[in-house]
Amino acid sequence: MAADSTITTVERVQEEGSFLFTVADDYGVTQEVILVPCEEGVEAWYNRCTHEDFKLDRGFGVIYRDDEIVCAKHGSTFEPCSGFCDNGDAKDTTLPSVEVACEDGEVRLVDDGYTFLHE
Repeated sequence: MAADSTITTVERVQEEGSFLFTVADDYGVTQEVILVPCEEGVEAWYNRCTHEDFKLDRGFGVIYRDDEIVCAKHGSTFEPCSGFCDNGDAKDTTLPSVEVACEDGEVRLVDDGYTFLHE
């Protein structure tokens, strides 16, 4: 797969609080992914709660409470930089990650398992 693709800028993710995009694997299966700001740039997670496959970003940005990502369905919260949940129905789970890198202010997809499709 062509994995080194520019997705957006770090500044945009920081300003908007999150960024939603779509990737495809080698078989053409698509997956929505969210970017969220962290101390060291950004992190990328599958756009779904680990409890019931509910979208964390339903098209208008990630919801935050006390600086944690909130699942609007059951209220579980996820630490944005580790993806770990320590409460609610998703307790003791971690959001699946997608590998990205920040370089020169840009966020690039570097996960060999995916190709960037679109915002």
